[in-house]
Amino acid sequence: MKKKIKLVISDIHLSQGMTLENGVTNPLEEFHYDQQFAEFLRYYSMGEFSDHEVELVINGDFLNFIQLDYRGHYLNVITESIDLSKLKRIIAGHPVVFDAMREFASVEGHSITYIVGNHDQGMLWPACRDFLDDVLSTRVSYKNIAYYFDGVHIEHGHMHEAANRLNPKKFFLKKDLAEPILNLPFGSHFFIEFVMKIKRLHNPHIDKIRPLGSAIKWWVVQEPIKTLKIFYFLVKYFFFSLFNRDPKRGWNFKQILKIFVQRAVFPDLSGAAKKILADNRVNIVIFGHSHVYQYRQYGEDKEYFNTGTWTEVTSLELSSLGKFTRLTYVFIEYMGNEEDGYLPRARLKEWRGFHRIAEDVVVS
Repeated sequence: MKKKIKLVISDIHLSQGMTLENGVTNPLEEFHYDQQFAEFLRYYSMGEFSDHEVELVINGDFLNFIQLDYRGHYLNVITESIDLSKLKRIIAGHPVVFDAMREFASVEGHSITYIVGNHDQGMLWPACRDFLDDVLSTRVSYKNIAYYFDGVHIEHGHMHEAANRLNPKKFFLKKDLAEPILNLPFGSHFFIEFVMKIKRLHNPHIDKIRPLGSAIKWWVVQEPIKTLKIFYFLVKYFFFSLFNRDPKRGWNFKQILKIFVQRAVFPDLSGAAKKILADNRVNIVIFGHSHVYQYRQYGEDKEYFNTGTWTEVTSLELSSLGKFTRLTYVFIEYMGNEEDGYLPRARLKEWRGFHRIAEDVVVS
């Protein structure tokens, strides 16, 4: 049989590119590794992999719809045509990435699977799926929540967090509306209506700092008045959300209270993975979402992987102080023989890229 491998990535967060139409640097673009991503796909398309069955599994948040404006506005009422417009701008902003994906998919035996996350919920729209398929000249396999095969369970991870959990029975809101809109979870509304204001006015990297508790202590000491203002608006936002009865918001009072109690930012998903692994049919669980690459082993042949992110993280931990990016992914290879059968084996890897003498420094 042909050798078979799968490459699992997540949290690429593509926006409209490093440079805006007017030539100004885009401070809200989070992905700066287009060439490295293209090399990554090219490497697994040539040499020994040219005759392999290679599947690229995109495990959510590949596209950053909710951090992209529409005609100058950051909207929480999102129709199919709005997300299609955003998708076209993202593709135009990252031609190297999508050219590489098209080239990858053109190799015989290569395929692409796309699992929807919370930042790219727009990929639930049929028009967005059809357009991306046309751009890549292939038929992408889309998964709304999870992807299961041969004892491997892959999902983005937001469904295990109260703030970002989607309603699996109601992806779209239609009642009393002129046309369907996305049923955004509370976390997406919060990001669009609150976090985006902070990012644009004060700090575009505020959601990339961890641990958040250390960052808040630092802000209280360095900028107490600004921090108190932000905290005031935060409390006001939650209070408004508790009693708002807008039909365009698909969550209730009980859910808001649960979110407030949980207070999960960059949640540890290892507990959720352990629950899934309790199923005898599952041996490997792969999440993304938390932006923290991870590996845990639970007993014999029970493994949890988190793919991390290909975007920059600012750490306030003494052991990893500063900004860093690690291009991590999970490599799945089928091992065994024809007589005993072939089983998937997974490893957490970091793409280092090909050697280059020099490259541009990203300044944003």
